Amino acid sequence: MTMTAPVFHTDRLVLRAPQPSDVGPWTAFVTSERARFIGGPAEDANRAWRIFATIAGHWALRGWGSFVFCDRATGRPVGHCGPWQPEGWPEPEIAWCVWDPAAEGRGLAFEAARAAIAHAFRDLRWPTAVSYVEPGNARSIRLAGRLGALRDEAAPRIAPGDLVFRHPRPAEAAA
Repeated sequence: MTMTAPVFHTDRLVLRAPQPSDVGPWTAFVTSERARFIGGPAEDANRAWRIFATIAGHWALRGWGSFVFCDRATGRPVGHCGPWQPEGWPEPEIAWCVWDPAAEGRGLAFEAARAAIAHAFRDLRWPTAVSYVEPGNARSIRLAGRLGALRDEAAPRIAPGDLVFRHPRPAEAAA
């Protein structure tokens, strides 16, 4: 299974497929309390590696997946964002998380998510996209709103308490 993932550049970021050098920054994030809204913290580096392998393997199994977003000036990976639909997910999702606490509050997840949403609608030709958010995740709730996503109370959920935000089709993906 070989594939070539697209690479996207925004003003401050490069979005690219996961690579082995990302495991260290990912592990630091996912073994910390900061990973609480994505099922963490992972108990150890072994578990962190297996979760990262799932993110990377999504590309091989689906032909698309979440991008690692990197600071354009330094190349340092600061999070991941993008199309995501593991087996059993009710709808295709745009997921995001910021790994590096120094990158929080700078609008980087917004910048990455806008590029990922445009890619999902334009290139993958998704008819719809949602983001599943835990009710206590105030940052992700604000980000979904900033992206123009609206709560969809009727949408199926992964877990009963999840909030579902439906993303509008971006103007640049309308064609």
